[in-house]
Amino acid sequence: MNVLFVCTGNICRSPLAEGILRKKYTKRGIRSRVDSCGFEPFHIGDSPDHRAQKIARVNGIDISSHSARLFRPDDFDRFDRIFVMEAYHYQAVMRHVRHEEDIRKIDFIRNVVYPGQNRPVNDPYYDQIDAFEIVFAQLEEACEQFVHSLSLKKRS
Repeated sequence: MNVLFVCTGNICRSPLAEGILRKKYTKRGIRSRVDSCGFEPFHIGDSPDHRAQKIARVNGIDISSHSARLFRPDDFDRFDRIFVMEAYHYQAVMRHVRHEEDIRKIDFIRNVVYPGQNRPVNDPYYDQIDAFEIVFAQLEEACEQFVHSLSLKKRS
């Protein structure tokens, strides 16, 4: 299952989610594409925020080689699921939808844990390191549930 994570600048939440899911896929021997992107151009080509890198590193994940990029309409062709962090991202992705199949790929990442509730992963950028810890925990929980659901589908 190829997965794309979307946030605002692609330097905090989405690279963390990408790193978390990539690690879980590797641990379980799942070979699929995992990537992340954003919608605001001010960080294109940048590495993840130093606080995101620190939280990832503390949890055994290296996201330092990530380079921020923008969402592209052809991402619908390359990914099976497109997970957003909040309503702004959902609306931004929806503006690029070409047909019904694209719509079925888009969801809030926390809906994996709390179906239909559209709970956001809050932007930690303007906060202290503890906000990044909370974001990591939320994404860890959602990615674990997502991988678990994949293994259940594989068995049936």
